[in-house]
Amino acid sequence: MLRSNLKIKLPIHETFQNTVQGEGFWTGALADFIRLAGCPVRCPWCDTGYANGGKSLPSEARAISELLAELQSPRAVITGGEPFIHSDLPELVGALLDAGKQVSIETSGACWQDVSPACWITLSPKEHVNPKYPVQEIFWQRANEIKLVISTGEEVDFYSKYLQDRSHIPVFLQPEWSVKERAVPIILELLKQHPSYRLSLQTHKFIGVQ
Repeated sequence: MLRSNLKIKLPIHETFQNTVQGEGFWTGALADFIRLAGCPVRCPWCDTGYANGGKSLPSEARAISELLAELQSPRAVITGGEPFIHSDLPELVGALLDAGKQVSIETSGACWQDVSPACWITLSPKEHVNPKYPVQEIFWQRANEIKLVISTGEEVDFYSKYLQDRSHIPVFLQPEWSVKERAVPIILELLKQHPSYRLSLQTHKFIGVQ
């Protein structure tokens, strides 16, 4: 990573360190989070505050070098918002990898940047929420895991044509937090129909950490 690239600034909503990944494949793993600001998809249940575009949410331009200096955990999770809307995402990923960190990105798949193949990609598609932002085809090949947020159970049917040939990629069904009492029983029934899928709970919320 060129030293000059470390001066690149990205819009940061927040960062937090020494917590655990609460969702999906890496649940329970120690991680630091870098939350990039901005997302066009506007999921109505967004727990990060982007349901209405997030224009009022705090954002600060911070250099990659500053972000590196904060790191404390083996894994750095880049999330949002939607990380892939930022043209400098590949530079951030490269800097984290050069620093010896494992890197994960959580994305809706609506936008694509050419990031290192060493980066773990969690695809959580939201095309069923906003058809204006379909999943880019490359993500169905590139994703290391797929996480479907379940409210009604119809989400699985919506993406079934993409999932049927992805048996090598772990698929997680995660209850939408605001309706989890209703969604968990739905997921348990879906798991009977799709026994290779797995339940993902937002563990960090249950144990009271970020």
